[in-house]
Amino acid sequence: MTEIKLIEIREEILKDNLIQADDIRARLKGKKIFLLNLMSSPGSGKTSLILKTISALGSAFRIAVIEGDIESVVDAERVAKTGTPAVQLRTGGACHLDAPMIDSALNKLPLDDLDLVIIENVGNLVCPAEFDTGAMASGVILSIPEGDDKPLKYPLIFTTCQIVIINKMDYLEGSDFDLDAFRQRVRRLNPQIRIIEVSCKTGSGLESWTSWLRDTIEAEFR
Repeated sequence: MTEIKLIEIREEILKDNLIQADDIRARLKGKKIFLLNLMSSPGSGKTSLILKTISALGSAFRIAVIEGDIESVVDAERVAKTGTPAVQLRTGGACHLDAPMIDSALNKLPLDDLDLVIIENVGNLVCPAEFDTGAMASGVILSIPEGDDKPLKYPLIFTTCQIVIINKMDYLEGSDFDLDAFRQRVRRLNPQIRIIEVSCKTGSGLESWTSWLRDTIEAEFR
């Protein structure tokens, strides 16, 4: 009987990705550039939060953005209008960004003139959580209209992130979103995670978000 050779494709892909992600972290840390990975479902407000972040921290940090989308360059165009360097990664069907993609985008940016690079990952609560991008911190954005049950349905993303940003708090009144239940579900998965409530529309809570980001960056390079 012929011997069957088993090749664990997924394990090898993730291992190779992790090696490159570690290389990215080491390279950026040497340059004192902080890499932040933001993940969420489509329409949760990633681009809006990034634009608010640029507005609030642009005078303190030299910022660039890596945009990930299956198609289109619309989000990169919105960022570029602020004068912020932006690179668009069109995945052509892939539902996540990985370390090789991020490395190719970083090679297009003026790294010697940057302090902070923000990744806007592909809109998806599943695949992006499985691939290390080389980021020094990751956050997940959840909007009120999406419902409070997402930690039950997509636990991995809440386990791998350091912060949860609940966006569109202006929709809370009149909704059935249970904030207490959501917090409990998230903290059962990740007791150390930070949870911040914001509204990009009204500006509520944004100072807490930018303060967390500023403190996290400073702690990384202290």
